[in-house]
Amino acid sequence: MPNPEAEGEVPALDETSFAEILSEYEESQRRPGEPGKEGRQGTVVAITPEAVFVDVGLKTEGIIPADEARDASGRHEVQVGDTVVVSIKGRDPAGYYLLSKIKVERPKDWASLERAFTEKHAIAGMVTGVVKGGLSVDVGVRAFMPASRSGVRELADLEKLVGQEISCKVIKLDVADEDVVVDRRAVLEEEEARARAAAFENLQEGAVVRGTVRSVTDFGAFVDVGGVDGLLHVTDMSWVRVGKPSDVVSVGESVEVKILKVDPSSRRISLGLKQLTAEPWAAVPEKYATGDRVRGKVARVADFGAFVELEPGIEGLIHLSDLSWSKKARKPADVLKAGQLVEVVILNVSPAERRIALSLKQALGDPWEDAAQRFAPGSLVEGTVSNLAKFGAFVELAEGIEGMIHIGDMSAEKRLTHPQEVVKTGERVRALVLELDREKRRIRLGLKQLQPTTADEYIAEHQVGDTITGRIVEVQRGAAKVEVADGVFATCALSGKQQAGVEAAVENGRPDLASMTALLAARWKQGKTPVSEPAKAGQIRTFRVAALDASAKRIELELLS
Repeated sequence: MPNPEAEGEVPALDETSFAEILSEYEESQRRPGEPGKEGRQGTVVAITPEAVFVDVGLKTEGIIPADEARDASGRHEVQVGDTVVVSIKGRDPAGYYLLSKIKVERPKDWASLERAFTEKHAIAGMVTGVVKGGLSVDVGVRAFMPASRSGVRELADLEKLVGQEISCKVIKLDVADEDVVVDRRAVLEEEEARARAAAFENLQEGAVVRGTVRSVTDFGAFVDVGGVDGLLHVTDMSWVRVGKPSDVVSVGESVEVKILKVDPSSRRISLGLKQLTAEPWAAVPEKYATGDRVRGKVARVADFGAFVELEPGIEGLIHLSDLSWSKKARKPADVLKAGQLVEVVILNVSPAERRIALSLKQALGDPWEDAAQRFAPGSLVEGTVSNLAKFGAFVELAEGIEGMIHIGDMSAEKRLTHPQEVVKTGERVRALVLELDREKRRIRLGLKQLQPTTADEYIAEHQVGDTITGRIVEVQRGAAKVEVADGVFATCALSGKQQAGVEAAVENGRPDLASMTALLAARWKQGKTPVSEPAKAGQIRTFRVAALDASAKRIELELLS
């Protein structure tokens, strides 16, 4: 028995012949044909450019499409009053019967069938009824058509073929047993293939055609353009970024598209929808220039930056390095969110590459513009420790401005091995601005400079003009280095006479014993060095405070005796 579910296979009829199936059908399942379902004769009553009107003996006339009633030259094959044999396919919206006129010749004998079988050409047949496993077809003799070769997908649609004239091929012929099997699907597939080939040949690159969306996928949509399918890729749907193809087109929708490419070897057709509108990038050179301030909406955020839509179809990129002056912005999502409106500065425009470089931080203004006034050397500042390194600590003084405290400027009391011995990340600190370099965007800060030292205390306790005692540590180049307190040093300028004795006391590399004896005697008698004695290292002398500078921790002296 034929299996209607076996798509594409010719059923084996070894155990049950078509004659037996037909006999069973005629005896147990035969039923009278419904009016209008069988082939019938009609009379042509009118001819228009669109259709041929035929009186088929019913209350309403039927129509044959004009194309079906024309010959190769385009002239009508029938005239008003001609008798034609037609089959009824249904009704149109106006209520007219839809008629069909098959042009293939129906075999009249077994010899014609054998020739059709051998040459594999199509023949005409009339579907007479539904039988077990398929349909009964009159092709001059009774034939069987398996359901799988009927050309319909649903079994319920088989009955709709009854009474229709069809074109089919003989795929099995046994004259002795009068067993004939025919195939309608092969004919339909050939016709469809020919129609596709003809439609493909008529397609021209650059042409604008109308088609119907047959299916929508993640990467685009397939559109039927005159019997062949073309691919409308998602990137060719709109100049604006498309999230899903289904947001642009839907199945069954009629769309006008442009044929972008026709590939005869692979029979692939590429279609475009956005190409029917002006390309936004064509006007970019006239609309956008380097240095312009523009507004846009953040379209999406990536790891390396954020894309900003300046207008439909035009996007620019803010690179991570141009998002913020602050080093705290380690990823774009820390600064911007999709859908956010922003004002940016255009850094570069490259229409050929379809790229526009944008900067958010430039639009916010460079915080280093007035840094020299806000953080002048010698001023006291406050900030948050943002990062620690082995050589020092970074302090955020303002948005986009950081200063660095070197480990050597952190403590005056002890030698440090790591900055964390003094400060911690996130801690608020007060520091002194030591240096500022605007070109290199560097600010050097100090902590120890704010801590009181022995020198600070000494300077605070003395005034210019005070007489003090100190020990000369070193004499060099007309000046003496004097220790006035433990770890506190001052400088004393020496006159020519005050330092002339340095060479006199030591002559030819040997001490002058007479001079040294005189100096020692005077010290023992008076308890101090005579004023006339030249200054030398190791002497304890009397000085007058000549100048005090607390900020520079500088003490200047004059030698008295």
